[in-house]
Amino acid sequence: MYLGIDLGTSCIKLVLVTEGGTVVDTASVSLTVSRPQPLWSEQSAESWGEAAMTAMDKLAAKGQLADLKAIGLSGQMHGATLLDNHGDVLRPAMLWNDGRSAMQCSSIEESVPNARQLTGNMIMPGFTAPKLLWVKENEPAIFDKVAKVLLPKDYVRYLLTGEFASDLSDATGTVWTDVAKRDWDDNLLAATGLSRDHMPTLYEGSEITGYIKPELAKRWGIKQVPVVAGGGDNAAGAVGVGIIKPGQAMLSLGTSGVYFAVTDGYKSNPDSAVHSFCHALPGTWHLMSVVLSAASCLSWLANLVGNVSVPELLNELAQQQSDNQSDLIFLPYLSGERTPHNNPHAKGVFFGLTHSTERADMTKAVLEGVGYAFADGCDALHASGVKPDEVSLIGGGAKSEYWRKLLANILGQNLVYRQGGDVGPALGAARLAQLAVTPNANIEDICPVPTLVESYEPNQAEFNHHKERREKFSQIYQNLNSLF
Repeated sequence: MYLGIDLGTSCIKLVLVTEGGTVVDTASVSLTVSRPQPLWSEQSAESWGEAAMTAMDKLAAKGQLADLKAIGLSGQMHGATLLDNHGDVLRPAMLWNDGRSAMQCSSIEESVPNARQLTGNMIMPGFTAPKLLWVKENEPAIFDKVAKVLLPKDYVRYLLTGEFASDLSDATGTVWTDVAKRDWDDNLLAATGLSRDHMPTLYEGSEITGYIKPELAKRWGIKQVPVVAGGGDNAAGAVGVGIIKPGQAMLSLGTSGVYFAVTDGYKSNPDSAVHSFCHALPGTWHLMSVVLSAASCLSWLANLVGNVSVPELLNELAQQQSDNQSDLIFLPYLSGERTPHNNPHAKGVFFGLTHSTERADMTKAVLEGVGYAFADGCDALHASGVKPDEVSLIGGGAKSEYWRKLLANILGQNLVYRQGGDVGPALGAARLAQLAVTPNANIEDICPVPTLVESYEPNQAEFNHHKERREKFSQIYQNLNSLF
């Protein structure tokens, strides 16, 4: 058995799989986000540890872990987890959708004029480096105590193994690395008052970083199994659905939305706010565009309109008359936006509400608005010279067949949905764990493309309809931008 642990924003999820890739069991524990001020988004790192231990206890109680051979980790990227020299957490972790550090982004690019060339990215508030500069400038007493900076999943690794380690796919999301060289960059670190001593050791995603602590092995009835580097959530999610070679891509409908494409070597297009990161497999890279609020927009709407679940919203929409064409448009920028706008101040907007607007109209507008934001990001990525042959849909939002069809029509692109698409990064983390302890393994054997469930071809008339609405969507953003 192999275990994948995915530390998401809304929950931590564990997936136990066999050597053949069959999912045997899962466990999850919910997490909460704190937003104490505008643009802030934080989580308690201690809550991650508690959730991980609770989820492991759940699996162990079922007697499922006796044959466990290795553990892989994945998780939300960019979060700044600050530890003192005793390994204690200094403050709540600043998350990937925290937008307070825009000024610090400019400072880093001024200090390191070739920052975009080194990192392959425009320096954005969501990344880790500007967050540390914000702490240095606004919480100097805390900054002076910082001994280690860890990404979220790597704090869980530290609790499991006592080791300070990270993988390259996650580490390149800090913008402290030279992405082409796959290593920390001293000038970028110095621009935020840090050095390599503050950083974890870097590994490829399929390398062993340490072993489970003896007391934890005893608690769960397992051997001191190796813990593998793993990957950031997007890279691990890609491994989970076999997106490992150039020409392959995925569209992830999670809390955020990601268009992820494996590249032929290292490529970058930072001025379009497209991200260039290392993949979780040795010697591979990828490009991706990011929508900060995707499936989370549906959860927000469900909470906003009353006691209703997301599946109930989608079912209500599916039953609505197909010829009911609402003019309602939704800007999905509830947490600001990355690609292509790089605007932490952007806001969510319903445009076109009338007395006849129904809840189903709002649901449809949210699905379309997220799709239009995806399309903007896809255009930016394609302009970088990467046009995938096939795009797989993954993530919790991809469970909706209605949304899958809608996205194909909005993007004007063939999309596929495969088995395991809703399991996501935890499955990829388990596969990376298997690679680490399987000598001379064929990567494609352990990370196959899953069985096709359904494919979706765009309808030309629908594509044209959405193309017109996308133009209005863009005009609304541009006209409101100065007001955000």
